[in-house]
Amino acid sequence: MQEKILILDFGSQYTQLIARRVRELNVYCEIHPYNHYPEIDSSVRGVILSGSPSSVRDKEAPQVDLAGIKGRLPLLGVCYGAQYLAHHFGGEVAPSDSREYGRAMLSKVKGNDPLIASLGEQTQVWMAHGDTIVREPDGCEIIASTEDVRVAAFHIAGEQTWGIQFHPEVYHSTEGIKLLKHFVVDICGCRQDWTPASYIETTVHELRDKLGDDKVVLGLSGGVDSSVAAVLLHKAIGANLTCIFVDMGLLRKDEFSSVLDSYKNMGLNVIGVDAGDKFLGDLKGVTDPEQKRKIIGRDFIEVFDAEAQKLCDVRWLAQGTIYPDVIESVSVNGPSVTIKSHHNVGGLPEKMNLKIVEPLRLLFKDEVRRIGRELGLSDLLLGRHPFPGPGLGIRILGEVTKEKVRILQEADAIFINALRDAGWYDRVWQAGVMLLPVQSVGVMGDERTYESCVALRAVTSTDGMTADWVHLPYELLAKVSNDIINKVRGINRVVYDVSSKPPATIEWE
Repeated sequence: MQEKILILDFGSQYTQLIARRVRELNVYCEIHPYNHYPEIDSSVRGVILSGSPSSVRDKEAPQVDLAGIKGRLPLLGVCYGAQYLAHHFGGEVAPSDSREYGRAMLSKVKGNDPLIASLGEQTQVWMAHGDTIVREPDGCEIIASTEDVRVAAFHIAGEQTWGIQFHPEVYHSTEGIKLLKHFVVDICGCRQDWTPASYIETTVHELRDKLGDDKVVLGLSGGVDSSVAAVLLHKAIGANLTCIFVDMGLLRKDEFSSVLDSYKNMGLNVIGVDAGDKFLGDLKGVTDPEQKRKIIGRDFIEVFDAEAQKLCDVRWLAQGTIYPDVIESVSVNGPSVTIKSHHNVGGLPEKMNLKIVEPLRLLFKDEVRRIGRELGLSDLLLGRHPFPGPGLGIRILGEVTKEKVRILQEADAIFINALRDAGWYDRVWQAGVMLLPVQSVGVMGDERTYESCVALRAVTSTDGMTADWVHLPYELLAKVSNDIINKVRGINRVVYDVSSKPPATIEWE
């Protein structure tokens, strides 16, 4: 049984980051809502209580039953979690005179405490709370303070229970990962054996047991998730896996042929379906972005289903679902409002009467890449930027036509290749070109033009939830602009998007 740390989620924006930091220590962990977590069995080595946008003083504040945890297992409360421990176990929490937010210097009060033993006498941490602990819980020892926060970290004597009013998971807490290691390794006793190699071995064994001799179909997108899922399944069941790769006519330039070639070189059984005419025909005259998404999603299901029906005795549909999707679906804040039906081949299980297998459902995106690298996938594929499920259909604002797709493919190829040539591609999380529904006047030679405008977009991010625009060199932007205008007929103006997410989104739609 895989040992693990449980993280009970109270709705903090940082909860996933706590999990990622724990996993960086090669320790497996799971996130569960505070009000719906699994039975505490022998595999659980410790529990972390997350932060929350709520106040423990509110009548509707999240309440958790810790009867089977506190005093029995190592327990760490982070921010709201620490205040919850104080509020419910003999302490007092009150509003701060001013919001405690940002960097602070943590000073040791009890330097030999196992949670903070190897941290510096002073170390930078990140605060983010409006309440503060004004009286520590019963039996508590204060182990660290800041200039403004007396009870910055505490330990309840006689049990392995700690609370900290700062966030060790964010990079602003310079020794945060060291503190988390003290908790999960030194205090909880986790072995740090959850590695890519061990995950592959365990998952392949489980897939063989689960699937037996059954046949499986998988929809490939050319992206990292579906590719790694395919290779894992192929390692487990070999020829019983059939992959379908649908060309919607909305892929990047030459992507259909190049992706098919790369899959065949990986030994996968892949069926390529050219359905561009169907998609473009059904999108004719449609300008609303949500309607375009629905049409693309519907057509994908129809094409995939028609191709899959030609296969005999298929019992399972494989999907590249990853852990953030799983967390989102059971979040304390409720399920996601928008289901990415195209990306996850939504609707197919009901239509095709297939069972679902999701070999990546326990992994974050960066872990998927680590697994892929261990499986021997190329860095070119693993380093591929995220690409929207509906493809260029949502990067063409307004009606989608074959000519607009051609224009955008050409411009996009110039931009992406320029990033690669200049050594910027791997420094950017996602990049692409948007074709705008406006035309502007230009002059090319002695000729007056009235042609389209495109916007270049390049962002940095970790998970796509937030993103900052990339400060690309002016020289690079100038070269890209010049090449696009000179080489792509139909474009006479190039702009660069300097909006961050939020308030903007990465895609324009």
